[in-house]
Amino acid sequence: MTVALKPLLARADRILTGPELRARQTAEALGLVAAPSETLRDQDFGRWTGKDIAEVGQAEPQALAAWLGDPNAVPGDGESFSAVMGRVAGWLDDLRGAAGHTVAVTHAAVIRAAILAVIGAPAACFARIDVTPLSLTDLRGDGRRWTLRQQA
Repeated sequence: MTVALKPLLARADRILTGPELRARQTAEALGLVAAPSETLRDQDFGRWTGKDIAEVGQAEPQALAAWLGDPNAVPGDGESFSAVMGRVAGWLDDLRGAAGHTVAVTHAAVIRAAILAVIGAPAACFARIDVTPLSLTDLRGDGRRWTLRQQA
């Protein structure tokens, strides 16, 4: 995977990463020197952080069902997906006019939010996007709008 990404990452004018250790280590493993960005932090799951979904479902089945079905639901007193989407949409708006290429090493929730913002889909669609580890999402901007480009 790293070899296939090298040509795409080599053209970066800005390299950013979520501040979490796992994001910084991924950037480093890809041979990138990245600046941490608070905007690219993972969704805050509050007291659910570090628990798997089965454990949360056992302890708080109604709260889990609400979170899975409602982008405004707050997981474990953390951050709703709608809040993540607002944060990421604002970042994309700020970045839209920037010249050059930006590489961002971040988390599935942030990538889902970016995709939904770019295609103009509602936050309710967040659970319909599967983001796999070490995948590449290519967003292109022309200064006026963003587009999502499929990678082969």
